[in-house]
Amino acid sequence: MLRLVRLVALLLGLLLGGTWAYAWVTRAPGESLGDAFAGRLALLFGGSPAGGPSAGGLQLPQGMVLGGPFSLVDQSGRAVTERDFAGQWLLLYFGYTYCPDVCPTELGTIAAAMDSLGPLGEKVVPAMVTIDPQRDTPAQLAEYVTRFHPRMLGLTGSPEQVAEAARRYRVYFARVNRADAGDYLMDHSSFVYLVGPDGRVRSLFRPEASPDDIAAVVRAQLARAAAAS
Repeated sequence: MLRLVRLVALLLGLLLGGTWAYAWVTRAPGESLGDAFAGRLALLFGGSPAGGPSAGGLQLPQGMVLGGPFSLVDQSGRAVTERDFAGQWLLLYFGYTYCPDVCPTELGTIAAAMDSLGPLGEKVVPAMVTIDPQRDTPAQLAEYVTRFHPRMLGLTGSPEQVAEAARRYRVYFARVNRADAGDYLMDHSSFVYLVGPDGRVRSLFRPEASPDDIAAVVRAQLARAAAAS
């Protein structure tokens, strides 16, 4: 029994330590480390930090702002910035084409949500920003993203451009070398972002959110925006 208690305590310590490190890396400018830690714990356990603005099914930590300016390259090789999407909504995901599991799953979910939206889907642009720009060339992205949806965009850029875009959305990613192979994988966070016409995140979806849940939130956000205009 004592061994079990020690094991549970060790696992809890590792979990809290990892969450603290993630909060330190991903905290927003001006956000205290304590607030960042509390917010990441709430996201981890499905809670809602008090006082933060609503973001779909999740609650963003107070003072945390996601989204903003970026400079990238689309799958046709054209330079794009957030201004190219002014007035449009984005369903945005950060992943990579060599991802063996979670990325195809989440992109498939986005595609299904787009189909579920019907004509409303014309107001939304599905897109993936690669976190592996060394391998994900525009041509590689063009072949990959269209497997999921004909309107899906693939965005890449220099390592510095990708890192800056990821920082704006508080995306964690890191290269993981494989001992049994010459290639590598990318460890990364896996949220889907609904970005409003102002370039700011309006809703945030956990991994494995259903297409129907995403579509329902998109409809609600579009209706709210229409009523306010």
